[in-house]
Amino acid sequence: MPDDFLTRVGIAQPIVLGPMAGGAGTPALVAAVSNGGGLGSWGGAYSTPQQILDAAVQIRALTSKPFALNLFAGGYNPERHVDPAPMLALMARVHGELGLPPPVLPPNPVSPLREQIDAVIEARPAMFSFTFGIPDADALARVRKAGILICGTATTVDEAKALADAGVDCISAQGEEAGAHRGTFLASFDASLVPMRELVQGAVAAVSVPVFAAGGIMDGRDIAAVLKLGAAAAQMGTAFLPCPECGTPQAHKAALMSAKIDTTTITRAFSGRQARALRNAFIDAAREEWILPFRQQNDLTRPMRTAAGQRGKADYLSLWAGRGVTRARQMPAAELMKTLVAEIGGR
Repeated sequence: MPDDFLTRVGIAQPIVLGPMAGGAGTPALVAAVSNGGGLGSWGGAYSTPQQILDAAVQIRALTSKPFALNLFAGGYNPERHVDPAPMLALMARVHGELGLPPPVLPPNPVSPLREQIDAVIEARPAMFSFTFGIPDADALARVRKAGILICGTATTVDEAKALADAGVDCISAQGEEAGAHRGTFLASFDASLVPMRELVQGAVAAVSVPVFAAGGIMDGRDIAAVLKLGAAAAQMGTAFLPCPECGTPQAHKAALMSAKIDTTTITRAFSGRQARALRNAFIDAAREEWILPFRQQNDLTRPMRTAAGQRGKADYLSLWAGRGVTRARQMPAAELMKTLVAEIGGR
């Protein structure tokens, strides 16, 4: 089934680019992975419908191969309120250090998913993928009617079963090793930190749809290992972060390449939602009870993160990274794709 599914998607290699919303996943990076025989994925969760459409046009200008568009299907909780004073005080100190004006509390936003899905349907990628939950049945039916394959993210076997019941075409099994945001939507985050190998084996046994393995996969040997577990493909994010096509700031790339030990931790400090990142000063300073809801916290910290990227201040960046970070390699994405294919023996 795995090889048949790759043929159905239209890709030659069992490699999926982890979608990176917020600027890291550029059209150039997506196209390079797709041109290399994998499935490039673009994260549009923070984008307007028009920005999603524009990104699809830019990707298609660089590749004629299949690609995916990814959105957040949950996680918003506009009814949840936290006293903003302590966090605003912390941000004021950081803004002062970075030479920014005083922080302004953003609104606690509602999900833009419905309008974003309309844009995905108009853009018609090969695949629509999502995380943080499951879109409603009507939305999935509209995507399916447009001839777009559907992939949901699971961090537990129960979530994989829920996705299969919703009629997805494939599932991204996100192990606890994975960098950036956790896709958890049924149980608690702590209870959903399942090791990738255990999760993949459990999901493959529990559902009949193809499963992608995600979390700590850095080279061809890792890919071969998850294929032996029954995965249809390996989803890789951290491995591509150091690539020149990736939109991460140079300070982020430097932190990845200089990592000699795994200092990653699960934090809500940057966005209000649990995510795996290299530990830094901001994570240590942001006390858990001060952190605002997702995405209010994300919007509040955006000016800090933007300025930190421009100024090379890694302590104030969201240094997303998975547990395999110490094995990161820096090369153009096309070269990395060729290297990965060679390492798994070619296909």
